Amino acid sequence: MLVFKNPSRKHELCIVILSDRLECVLSDLDGTLIDTAPDFIYVLNKLLVGQKRTPIHADEITLRVSNGASALIEYAFEIDHEHQDFNDLLSQLLKLYEDKINTTESTLYPGIDKLLDTLTTNEIPWGVVTNKAALYAEKLLARLNILANCAVLICPDHVRNRKPSPEPILLACEKLKCCATRTVYIGDHLRDIVAAKEARTTSIAASYGYLGPGAQAEDWDADFIAKSPSMISKILESI
Repeated sequence: MLVFKNPSRKHELCIVILSDRLECVLSDLDGTLIDTAPDFIYVLNKLLVGQKRTPIHADEITLRVSNGASALIEYAFEIDHEHQDFNDLLSQLLKLYEDKINTTESTLYPGIDKLLDTLTTNEIPWGVVTNKAALYAEKLLARLNILANCAVLICPDHVRNRKPSPEPILLACEKLKCCATRTVYIGDHLRDIVAAKEARTTSIAASYGYLGPGAQAEDWDADFIAKSPSMISKILESI
């Protein structure tokens, strides 16, 4: 049994009985499974100091982590991707980030470790579909000791089109031999919900994640909204 938001009444819930069994759970990485903001705060401000610029407040960086490294460079240096220094600064940031993973300050959100253990114990495969490059995603998952139980990891390296295209989610379902309509996808960005809906999976908006300035998860038309990581378990337990 799943609890879906009634599209005719924005904040109400209605009960929908599902005849199909949940086959797998897929998730975004940054801001959904893992709080990676501390690493990005460290490396971006280290780059700024190295460029003789003023560091940025941690909260301002956190808000933009889900938009990726390129967006952080654009914001921090007030340039776009066509600027002559953009690619060099981006390369420096990514190298700093790769090194930082060795001493990562990133952590699983509270309760996520229990959720993943429960899925594994119940033989429900779980995986990660992220816009983070495989080099960093694999290394981070390994450092946090969850790579071994991750049934599938799909990164931009593996597809032609990254999220918000449904291609990465559909590829994950294909690799797991799971039906998309019996799959749950969780993410903290509008593009995650767009991808999930186009792939015909059940979507959960992680509103506790790195929502950008002015973003409201209630506007994304997700099937569920999880205001805390613990709510994900409750939603899945209702199936």
